[in-house]
Amino acid sequence: MDLNLTGKHALVCGGSQGIGRAAAIEIARLGADVTLLARSPDALAAAFDLLPKVHAAQAHGTIAVDMNDDAGLRAKVEATANNRPVQILVNNSGGPAGGQASSAKVEEYISAFRQHLLANQIVLQAVLGGMRAAGYGRVINVISTSVKEPIRNLGVSNTIRAAVASWAKTLAGELGTFGITVNNVLPGYTKTQRLQQILGDRATATGKSQDDIAAAMLASVPLGRFADAQEIANVIAFLASPAAGYVNGVNIPVDGGRTLSL
Repeated sequence: MDLNLTGKHALVCGGSQGIGRAAAIEIARLGADVTLLARSPDALAAAFDLLPKVHAAQAHGTIAVDMNDDAGLRAKVEATANNRPVQILVNNSGGPAGGQASSAKVEEYISAFRQHLLANQIVLQAVLGGMRAAGYGRVINVISTSVKEPIRNLGVSNTIRAAVASWAKTLAGELGTFGITVNNVLPGYTKTQRLQQILGDRATATGKSQDDIAAAMLASVPLGRFADAQEIANVIAFLASPAAGYVNGVNIPVDGGRTLSL
């Protein structure tokens, strides 16, 4: 199986923590140059220090920018891609706050749409030329199992994640002829800051303890445990590799079997 990414350049958004950081480390282990993108320079510096180098020519980098800053995002990603073309793009960003769809403010939908779908579009357009020139591209979107089964009390997230999934499916049909694949990874309950946010929100909403809420969540997972970020990263890294060259336009749950739909 060809998993070698030597000579490839990967841009990993949300790369300073959680699934993004784990994916960046795994992609680097396969030989790629990795550029981490996140908002906090300090968190980026800490994550950068964790990136492995498996060969002498491997070079990593960082981009500090807010995903909601359209102009800054475009300018900084274009500058990086012009210097070193990007062949692998991992779109990953923190999810919207919880709450019911019916009571969410219009501004919450606009903010989430900008942070996720519009930011993804900006970054894609900035790196697409390099992918086409190389005849090799991997666009991997980290979204949610909610694109298959909406998750209770995550109304804004359910809506925006589904929009990203449809965007990706459309791109898969448009870009395949250039050797570019577009796929979505759907993490289940994963031990990240996002999980802690969900546990806290549900505890506040219900008055139950976080331990009780965690136990109820795990009751729906056949494997009976939360995922490690590394387990999601393994699937992302595979999709980035030459071995996944004929996987295109799919949603891949990595959720321990929790999703009941096919």
